Order: sequence, then C-alpha cells, then structure tokens
Amino acid sequence: MLDTLKTAWKLADLRQKIVFTLLMFLIFRIGAHVPVPGMNTDVIAQLMQGQLFGFFDVISGGAFKRFTVFAMSITPYINASIIMQLLTVVIPKLEQLQKEGEEGRKKIQQYIRYGTVVLGFIQALGMAIALGRYQIDGMTAVINPGIWSYLAIAITLTAGTAFLMWIGELITEKGIGNGISLIIFAGIVARVPSALVSIFEYLKAGTVNIFNVLLLVIIALAVIAAVVAMHEGQRRISVQYAKRVVGRRVYGGQSTHLPLKVNQAGVIPVIFAMSIMMFPATIASWMSPGWFTNFIDQYFNFGTVPYNIVYALLIIFFTFFYTAVVFNPADVAENLKKYGGFIPGIRPGRPTSEYIERVLSRVTLAGAVFLALIAILPNFVIAVTKITSIWFGGTALLIVVGVALETMKQIESHLLLRSYQGFMK
Repeated sequence: MLDTLKTAWKLADLRQKIVFTLLMFLIFRIGAHVPVPGMNTDVIAQLMQGQLFGFFDVISGGAFKRFTVFAMSITPYINASIIMQLLTVVIPKLEQLQKEGEEGRKKIQQYIRYGTVVLGFIQALGMAIALGRYQIDGMTAVINPGIWSYLAIAITLTAGTAFLMWIGELITEKGIGNGISLIIFAGIVARVPSALVSIFEYLKAGTVNIFNVLLLVIIALAVIAAVVAMHEGQRRISVQYAKRVVGRRVYGGQSTHLPLKVNQAGVIPVIFAMSIMMFPATIASWMSPGWFTNFIDQYFNFGTVPYNIVYALLIIFFTFFYTAVVFNPADVAENLKKYGGFIPGIRPGRPTSEYIERVLSRVTLAGAVFLALIAILPNFVIAVTKITSIWFGGTALLIVVGVALETMKQIESHLLLRSYQGFMK
C-alpha cells in the first residue's frame, strides 16, 4: 500500500487533488474552533456531558460541544438529500428530472442546496431558542436571550453549514472522493487523538488496566473487518442475454450477473433511527422534572435495554424502507426484459421481479440485523472493557470505513487509468 501511495503522489494531477482535499480539511478544522458569538461555552460544555447530543458532536468533530460556527456540521445537507430522495419517489416531476441525466441531477442538486439552507436555519433557530431557556446555576447558554440574539446565532450557524456544503462540493469537483462524506469522515477521525488521551489518562489513574485496552483494540479490529466484509458483500444473481442479430452483427449471448449489495441502504437507516430516538429525549431535556422526564430517563435513556431494543427495531425497519425506495425490482426486471436478458429458470417480467424481490428481502434482512448490531455495539463494548470514551461508535465506524473504501477505490481508478497497480492486487 505504501508503494501505491508513493506512486499516486508522483502523479501531478492526482497529487494536486490530494493536496487540495487536505487544504479543505485544514479549513474545516480551523472553522471548528471559531466560536459562535453570544454563547456561554461553559454552560454548553455542561449540557454536552450526557449522551443526548453525542451523535451530532461525533459528526461535527467536536464543533457541536464547543458550539462553533460549524456546530451543525453538514447534518442539514444530509437531511435535505434524504428528503429529496424520498420526494423523487412520490413526485413524478422530480422522478422525471432524475431520469434526464446530468442536467436533471444538477437541478435536483440545486433544490438540495436550497433545502439545506432552509432546514439549517430552522434547526439553528430552534436550537438557539432552546439553549436560551436552558439554565445552569442561574446562567443561560445564550448570554443575552432575545429575538435578535437568536437570529444572529441562527444566521451564523446556517452560514457555517452553507460554507461546509460549498467546501464539500469543491472537494468533489477538484479533490478526491465525495466531499460531503469526507467532511464527516474528517470530523470523526479528528476525535481519535482526544480518545487516545482519555484512554491513557484512564490507564494512568488506574481506572482501567492494559488488558482492557488490548481487548478494546481486538474488538475494534474485528468490528472494522466485519464492516468491510459487509460493505463489500453482495449477492450475485446470474443473468443470461439472448443472442440478437442486427444486420450482419450478432449481439448478446453472454452471461453476467446482477449484484445485490448486502448493505444497500448504507448508514442512512442508522441516522433516521438516531434522529427519532433523540426526539423524546430532546423534548424531555427542556421540560421541568415530572412523570414524562422520569419515564424517558428510566426507559429511553441512552444505554438502557428498552432504548437499545427500540433503536435496533427502527434500524431494521428503515433499512427495508430505504432499500425499497432506492431499488425497484420491477424496473430492474423490465430493463432486463427490454434488452433480452433473463435469469436462468425464471420467466421474464413479473416472475423475475418477484424473484429479485424475494432474494433482496433475504439479503436486506442480513444487512439490517448487522446494522442494528453495530449501532448498539458500544453498549456491550463499554460493559466488557469498562472504557466509556469509545470513539468508534457504530454510526461513526460505518461512516469512516465506508468513506475510506470509496475514496481508496477512486484513487485506485486513477492509478489503473495510467496502467499502475492499485491497492487491490
């Protein structure tokens, strides 16, 4: 791999892409330390001690805990993209735009940008108002609560998200890899040094021993290997194309396969489920102590058995839901029939569609159960190793491994175009 990286660095255009991407990472990390004006960071730090907003803090690379201009990270963009994908299924005009090729995709991307700004402003304004009501020892998270302070905070946070969106698109255009994914990747990886320092402090204080740390490393490596295997895993359905004679040429007649990925939905089901699970806890955090807050603390607090069960079931549900949105067996069967393809032993048309759907359901079930296990894994790892500062939580690990694999494939494609050997031999 080191030889491959050296070869990639020697190519001028590829080196330029890598350097540009690293410079964008540097700008992102600088912005993650620029505080939002008008906020009491001490109160924010005390609020962040729990697990309530841990997911957003992981994605933002600690910017949410420090409440900097990048506190919301690229989350509104992710939400806007997911909403747009769902709308393309139910709105015929958007579905037609998606099928129009490059111009249609540019139009949809423009809608996503507008949606990001709108969602970002709404989320930022709600966050500012909620923090303005939160008090610790008589101090509020917002120094001077009021409509103008709330608007200033909301505009600052929205501008930070829009700037990150612009950086992500620049990385995609001029750098290497998917820019939005790489920003999330950089935020998660930026927490590794602090996690290592925390583990070292635990060792120094005697809270954990070297055996616990070694066990944590072994579990981390095993989980990473499992995530890679599941990310690359696919069920291949054999497809045969009939021979067609057009003039003097013969087309078709070859055998190929239809790949069905085990993890078709990626990390999106986990994000959906996490958002829903955080909703009642978010509401309870801004309410006075009572039966509702006690119920949430007892049954739906992070790490409790009911929380993990509901969380896992939601992930499984959203995995099937999102897979059904992005993959349509009827369209695949129709395209196979149109180009003279068929699955051996299965009649074209509706029987083919039903067969693909049946296979897809079984494959998706395996992927959904795996996602659910990875998502609730940190609770078991904490119980086994006694180390609470586990940075490689399920969602973070899925994102890091997935983005790393996709970026590696892009670098490899650049090398193979020039007849160089890639990472995978």
